[in-house]
Order: sequence, then structure tokens, then C-alpha cells
Amino acid sequence: MRDIYLRPIGFAHVPNRERMDEVRGALPLAGSKHLDFLGLEVIERQGAATSTRLVALSDVGERGWGRHAAAVSQIFDRLIWPRAAVAGLAMNTPRLMGIVNVTPDSFSDGGRFLTAQTAIDHALRLAEEGAEILDIGGESTRPGSDPVPLEEELRRVMPVLEGLAGRTKARLSIDTRKAAVMRRAAAVGVDIINDISALTYDPEAAHTVAELGLPVVLMHVQGDPKTMQEAPHYDNVLLEVFDYLEARIQAAVAAGVARERIIADPGIGFGKTLTHNLQILAGLSLFHGLGVPLLLGASRKRFIGGLLGIEQADERVSGSVGAAIAAAAQGAQIIRVHDVAATRQALTVWEAAMRGSA
Repeated sequence: MRDIYLRPIGFAHVPNRERMDEVRGALPLAGSKHLDFLGLEVIERQGAATSTRLVALSDVGERGWGRHAAAVSQIFDRLIWPRAAVAGLAMNTPRLMGIVNVTPDSFSDGGRFLTAQTAIDHALRLAEEGAEILDIGGESTRPGSDPVPLEEELRRVMPVLEGLAGRTKARLSIDTRKAAVMRRAAAVGVDIINDISALTYDPEAAHTVAELGLPVVLMHVQGDPKTMQEAPHYDNVLLEVFDYLEARIQAAVAAGVARERIIADPGIGFGKTLTHNLQILAGLSLFHGLGVPLLLGASRKRFIGGLLGIEQADERVSGSVGAAIAAAAQGAQIIRVHDVAATRQALTVWEAAMRGSA
């Protein structure tokens, strides 16, 4: 648990990046092509109490940080380090991860792509629409869901992965908590592992990921999918999620996973209320202090419905696009979505507006 945190604020796009050294007080956020930050929100924690203050970037080096000097230096370096590529994709611009649920009970599209061929067709369509990563999952982890037996999960996902291998330039991701599924997926060429349990569900998962050498997404969840939405509570959701993810990154590295292969996901909708989710979206840039790429998955989730009064998940497209742009505007490197075409259009306009050119 840390007692000081730095959240980048004051985002802008500085033109003429080759002359950045002439722009005092602005730095690229995590190597982004589009975003520079001009200040920091400094959050200090003493027991259950927190205090915050704002610091201009130009003043950071002149501040007396006292006992926090080493921590501030470490976090600051993490905020500006360019991120390593993930499966060959540069992390200097937002990348879209298209969702392919091969399940009968996912909250948004359960049962629509349950056969291998319909799932393959859907995945290829998402790739054509602009998804650079396809996330294939055979176990629903919606609130209230039950675990899926290993053999059933394999039966659902393996034909889809095999059918996509060599047919698309999009990277393939396997959404699973089970080491055996990770191994089988890797054997047919999957590029990324996406584990909502942050390698805690299966005792063999961390060792397996280290052995496979694949990028891995570590997500925060409070509780398990069956009960996580019953009464989620945090004293400070941003700091507690940050601490959890930092600890899971450290555990993965200790197990042999290379730090440059780790991606962090704050877990929108997983053990969080509407207010918790909005606080994470508002403070998302804090998580750049982890020093790894950030993935944000808010697409069609219940908090959007609660905010807009929309019960039907597939009618939450506009709200989902809004959440995606909010994530991109705070530097999220991977955005996980159902509606790729709509999100790609919005991101293209946002990026062009940031540059001021087509």
C-alpha cells in the first residue's frame, strides 16, 4: 500500500513534438502520440484519510518531496515511459479489442454467437470494422454467473480460435481464468491472455503465463462474479484498485512474467457500484502510475444503463462510445468494446481533432 500517488491532469496535444524540449511544463503521457499532460494531482494517504493538491509539471522538480522523494521519482518515471508494444501493436495510440462471447449467458449478447461458425463470422466482421485485437471468451463472468467446467469452456472456444488462426491480421486474445485453457489457446497461436482474476483463480495460471511468454491482462475484481455486485464497498475506490493492481503486477513479475508483457484493467463493473465506476472513469489517468498499458472495458455495462435509464444492454451503444472516448482522453491504450465500428469512428474523429488535421 502506497502513501503517495500521482495522477496526471491537464491533458492537451502539443504540436511540433520534435521541439517538445522548448515547451516547459508539458510531457507526453506514457509515450502517447496524442496526449501530453501539464500537471499532477498529488494524493497523500495517512491511514483512512487522504489529502490532495495540484502541482504544475514545471514545478515538480523544484518541490521538496522529503520522505516521498523516491516514490515520486518512481511514479513520475512510470507516467512518462513509452509503453512496450503488446503483441506487436504499438501502445502510443488507443487500440480496439473486439468482444467475441461464445457463451449462452453473457450479459449483452449471450447465445448470439454460440456456434463456432457464427462466432468466427462475428470476429472477422469486428476485425473488418477496425478491431486490432479479438477477445474470445467461453465463460461468462457477468454478475451472478456460475463457473463453467473446463471441458465445456474448451469446447466453446477452441473451434473458434482454430477457425480464426491465419484468417485475420487482428491479434487473438483468450478471455479465461484457467491455465489449461491458456495452454490450449497458446498452442493454436493466441497472442494475449486476458484473466479477469489477475492470475488468482487458478494456482497454475501465473507459472503458465510466465512459461508461455505471452502478454497478459490483469484485472481488478472485488469478490467473485457470483456475488461481486451484492454490496461492493471501498473507502477509496481509486487507491484501493491501484494498490491491488500494483500488488498483482508484483506477484506476476515474481512468478516470472516480464513486466513489459503486463496490461492492467481496473475492472469497470466488477464489484463496483455506479458511483465507483464513474470515479474510476474520472480518475483513470492515476493508473498510468503502474507503468504498464491500461485496458478499459466499459462497453454496454450496467452502470451505463443505470446512468441513462436504459435496461436493454444492446441499446447502450452511444453511452458505451462516450465511455470509450473518456478512456482515450485519459490515455487508455486498449479499449474493449462490443460496437467496434461506432467506436472506431468516434476515435478517428477524436484523434483528428487532437491533431488538428485529417
